[in-house]
Amino acid sequence: MPVASEKDSAARLSRKASTAPRKAVSVFRQMDLAENFSTIRGRIEEACARGKRNPADVALLAVSKGHPPEAIAAAAQLGQTLFGENKVQEAKAKIPLCPGRLNWHMIGHLQSNKCRDAVQLFDMIEGVDSLALAQEIDRMSEKAAKTTRILLEVNLAGESSKFGYKRIQLLAELAAINQLPRVEIHGLMTVPPYSPTPERSRAFFQQLRGLKTDCEKIIGAPLPHLSMGMSGDFEIAIEEGATIVRIGTALFGPRSYARKSFDQDL
Repeated sequence: MPVASEKDSAARLSRKASTAPRKAVSVFRQMDLAENFSTIRGRIEEACARGKRNPADVALLAVSKGHPPEAIAAAAQLGQTLFGENKVQEAKAKIPLCPGRLNWHMIGHLQSNKCRDAVQLFDMIEGVDSLALAQEIDRMSEKAAKTTRILLEVNLAGESSKFGYKRIQLLAELAAINQLPRVEIHGLMTVPPYSPTPERSRAFFQQLRGLKTDCEKIIGAPLPHLSMGMSGDFEIAIEEGATIVRIGTALFGPRSYARKSFDQDL
């Protein structure tokens, strides 16, 4: 049989790489991270001043998906303690390699079959978007002998590409979720439609704030959190009452993409 030339082998490797799934790879630099962290804290304080709010009432959630444990450890050295992951499998591999004093939020869509791990890994699950999912979290929390804090995700614009409750459905299921013994509702979260103009997010943040008031009337108790605002619009969100802002790119820098020959979310 003919022996494959180096050129043929290289071509096959190139074709293989082009069909492998793309995975996010962190390109953070520690010096940039320190500067970004300081800048973001300053912007949060300025937004709070405009909204006549106490900066201590706004938590910075560092979105660490796609970034390695060393990036998280570097952020922790700067004083950051709250981190968010959007894939259970990635978090399961990463969290044991990170400093133990950190708090973790699940911020992506959670599948029912990942609830067992999510309940054990995360201090809060932000993306709860159905009664069925809340019931499964409650069941897994019972097995883990813990109570799980959740935020209810709302799809205010009705975008088909995004998960989240519609307003009417949320209000219809809210009381049933509130009765689950191992689940605590701590507020609402949303991701508004993308726009290069941050001001266009304001109306959605105002809607979420109003919906929180409606939910509080139904359950007869205050809901402390509004998780809204990301790298491009978090200042607008703070002005409209956000208590958690989810910031990734503005803190860690952009993610590049490398192709891998495996399907794990690592």
